[in-house]
Amino acid sequence: MAGLEEEDNFDEENFQDTSLLTFPPDVQGVLDEILPSDDPIDRPDFNPVDYINQLFPTEQSLSNIDEVVGKIRYKIRHLDTDIRSVVRGQTNVGEEGRGALEEAQRAIHDLFTKIKDIKDKAEKSEEMVKEITRDIKQLDHAKRHLTASITTLNHLHMLVGGVESLTSLTRKRQYFDVANLLQGVLNVLEHFQPYMAIPQIKELADRVRQIQTELGGQIISDFEEAFQGSGAKYGPGNQRQLKEACFVVNILDPKVKRDLLTWFVKLQLTEYLVLFGENQDVAWLDKIDRRYAWIKRTLVDFEEKFGHLFPVDWEVSERICVEFCDLTRKELQKIMGKRRIEIDVKLLLFAIQRTTNFETLISKRFTGVTIQTAEVKPVPSKQAPARKPFGDQGYPEGSNPFEEEEAPSGENTEEQKTATKAVASPFIGIISKCFEAHLDVYIESQDRNLADLLTRFLEDFRQYGTPRIESEEGSNVLPSSADLFVCYKKCVVQCSQLSTGQPMVDLTRTFQKYLKEYSVRILLNNLPKMSSQSSNITSASGLIQSILKEGEVSKLTEEEQCRACAILCTAEYCMETTHQLEEKLREKVDGELVAKIDLNAEQDLFHNVISNCINILVQDLETSCEPALAAMSKMSWSSVEAVGDQSGYVTAITGHLKTALPLIRDNLSSSRKYFTQFCIKFANVFIPKFIGSLYKCKSVTPVAAEQLLLDTHSLKTILLDLPSLGSSISRKAPASYIKIVQKGMTKAEMLLKVMMSHHEPAKVFIDNYLRLLSDSPDIGEFQKVLEMKGMKHY
Repeated sequence: MAGLEEEDNFDEENFQDTSLLTFPPDVQGVLDEILPSDDPIDRPDFNPVDYINQLFPTEQSLSNIDEVVGKIRYKIRHLDTDIRSVVRGQTNVGEEGRGALEEAQRAIHDLFTKIKDIKDKAEKSEEMVKEITRDIKQLDHAKRHLTASITTLNHLHMLVGGVESLTSLTRKRQYFDVANLLQGVLNVLEHFQPYMAIPQIKELADRVRQIQTELGGQIISDFEEAFQGSGAKYGPGNQRQLKEACFVVNILDPKVKRDLLTWFVKLQLTEYLVLFGENQDVAWLDKIDRRYAWIKRTLVDFEEKFGHLFPVDWEVSERICVEFCDLTRKELQKIMGKRRIEIDVKLLLFAIQRTTNFETLISKRFTGVTIQTAEVKPVPSKQAPARKPFGDQGYPEGSNPFEEEEAPSGENTEEQKTATKAVASPFIGIISKCFEAHLDVYIESQDRNLADLLTRFLEDFRQYGTPRIESEEGSNVLPSSADLFVCYKKCVVQCSQLSTGQPMVDLTRTFQKYLKEYSVRILLNNLPKMSSQSSNITSASGLIQSILKEGEVSKLTEEEQCRACAILCTAEYCMETTHQLEEKLREKVDGELVAKIDLNAEQDLFHNVISNCINILVQDLETSCEPALAAMSKMSWSSVEAVGDQSGYVTAITGHLKTALPLIRDNLSSSRKYFTQFCIKFANVFIPKFIGSLYKCKSVTPVAAEQLLLDTHSLKTILLDLPSLGSSISRKAPASYIKIVQKGMTKAEMLLKVMMSHHEPAKVFIDNYLRLLSDSPDIGEFQKVLEMKGMKHY
């Protein structure tokens, strides 16, 4: 009991001397999560006084103080026991960890010792294997060397025997056996290439080469004896021998084959050089058919007599044909150079046609494999034209001669396949290219033909004039333009068959010349001329008379208006089709000459014609409206007392527009974009002129200004509907046109609204002017407004 009391006293002293341990809030929060407790003593803000008051809230509760103190002391002893157990446990854990580490180290040392033992045993095993296999490798090498030696001796035996046999067979001309044996000897000889330093082997190789040389000379001599000279021995007796000799030639040096074929082909064409020498009548172009008939017969005879003699892969018939083509081209160049003055276009085209027909024929018969240096021209791909000027733009379908007619998808006609093959064949142009130097005769002929064609176009235009289109469905293109480009297409096709080189460029220059001629002589020179007459109106009676006779004011007749529209449509057609012509020429001409094909200047000429046509039509319609505008400015606006219907000048202008617009629109039905340009240009010209005429009106009272505003609104309505005026089909005017009319006529309306305001007081009038005409703050404009009001200048 005494010990217990001492311990209790010690604890009470410690309790009294020890201050509470306080942790930071974050540490305390973690402790609360790890060791949750509801005991008030465990709270960081524990207050002993509050805790005691909670235990003993009244004096009567003090009777249990001994029991409470006992419980607390028991709790303290229990906590001390737990702390001692934890401390002792940590000490034991450290000792156990050190023991486990030492055990692991011992296990690693044992494992390392075992691995080292295994490695030593593996090295010993490898040494044992090497000892075992050393004798086997030596035996294997010995076997390989022995086999190679035996093989080499066998090859040497075969080579020696083959050389002796070849010598004997060559003397006997047993070419079939020679061909079989020679190939075998050459194959065997390849095995001795590493041993050529050995004198005996080199001697055998030289002997084989000597035999090959002797065979080549002997076979060529046999062919010469069989075919050449008056004592030719070719017949049934030596046919087999010569055929077998060709097998030997295939094995010999390729030069032997080339020399033999060159000699034989020239032998077959000896007669041709004699029959068609340049001093013979049949050598001229008018009898060029006979050359091709001769080679056809010769090739047929060759196939019948000697076709079986030569191997098929030698292509002897093709070689004869190629040599014939080369000789014919050179002979034609020579004779045409000497007799150039006798060549006319008819004779030239005849010779070219017959020659190209023959080239097409042989391109179907032969592949051209023997033409070593031939440059095969690739077939040009059919590209879609950059622009299609027909269909969508109202041109008649099929009137573009340069549109490609494509076969249905997946279908190729036999003619198309043949044409493709012919273009890709090296035989195309093999003879006919000799005519290229003389194609200036053809170009000059086309120049004359186009000149005559243009003269006929001019006469037809003057005789028949231009058609008048009565509906919006027809085309207003002059037929002569389509005829011109059809002629151009024929020239392009024909010239491309003759040459795709410089003559195509020369033909392009001829086209440029007559496109310019057509644009000037047929189109520009036939545009109607505007009259220089003017009408001056000086009195009210004159005004009334001019309005009553408004039909006589127009400067162009209906026929002249139709002519201007037809020329515009034709110029558009020519401009677009000229682009197609340029694309076709570039497709046909050689690649290095493409840059020289340029028809942009000619397209600009036709565009200039279009601009002139639009200007003339606009000027005509503008001129027809001038008397009415002049009448408006001459009217006595000071005497207008009430606003009525639209004025007479508005009716006159409306009448002119309703008369002219349907005719122009129908005749420009195939060129709607240019009809829109016409409307836009007319609006840009008419509206400023109308505003200028408003400024000329004097003493305009507010009532008169209101009447003018009504007239202006009527004109604005007419102008907004101008593109479809008088048409049975209602079309919305283009947005660009509507914007121009709205902007211009709104200014006129604002001007008249200024005129409707009173000029007193002056400040209010000026403010209205600045507000309504904010885009015209110019002092000159303001002075014109004052003049309209009949006021003096400020």
